[in-house]
Amino acid sequence: MTKPKLPARLSHVTLDEGSIGHAGSDIAHERKTAIWDLIEENSFLPCGDPGTGPYTLHISLMDNRLVLDIGRETGEQVVQHHLSMTPFRKVVKDYFLVCESYYAAIRTATPSQIEAIDMGRRGLHNEGSELLLERVKGKIEVDFDTARRLFTLICALHWKG
Repeated sequence: MTKPKLPARLSHVTLDEGSIGHAGSDIAHERKTAIWDLIEENSFLPCGDPGTGPYTLHISLMDNRLVLDIGRETGEQVVQHHLSMTPFRKVVKDYFLVCESYYAAIRTATPSQIEAIDMGRRGLHNEGSELLLERVKGKIEVDFDTARRLFTLICALHWKG
């Protein structure tokens, strides 16, 4: 039996400026695009919340922890979750290494080489998304596509440009 799509969703997402620091215009554009993609399509429900959203989400880093601050559009706080970044470190690092290889390959590699690197990149992105699903289990209900978009934003906190 397929689980129905969650009725609750995110309507607004922000990244903490203090966590991300200064970045070039390309990185800033990538971050805005990742947020736009998440807002456009997501399923997001804090466990135990009687509301149906829509919700707001502020993402930050504090003391090696990912902070997910969830609220209502009215400004009322719903819940704040702190997740250790330690389990994410390796997959984020590997993801960035493969992304660098991918962007370098676009300039010089054959289409089959680019495709192979891209498959690895997508595989690492899926791995990070599965890890995120595992880490928020019992805290926030999200579907896999939303977890993918959220993992992109976790990576966005680490983009340096």
